[in-house]
Amino acid sequence: MRFFVATLLATASFLSPISSFAESADVEATIKKVDMNSLSLTLDDGKTYQAPEEFNFDGLKAGVKVVIFYTEVDGKRVINDLDIVQ
Repeated sequence: MRFFVATLLATASFLSPISSFAESADVEATIKKVDMNSLSLTLDDGKTYQAPEEFNFDGLKAGVKVVIFYTEVDGKRVINDLDIVQ
């Protein structure tokens, strides 16, 4: 049992640097395109951000300025949170 716990702790400490690659980032820009079919937003910076399935697109349209908090997963920018800038 001690060996099992020691192995788990060693594995966790080994993999902990990997979690630093999944840190959240943010960007402030204006929406250029809203695509509800592919659940994505394209901003005026030219980048596309993927929304989760339960994402609420109410009030989002081209020309709205937003702050998007996202995490990069498998080369895709996945939206964690979004705020509309007044």
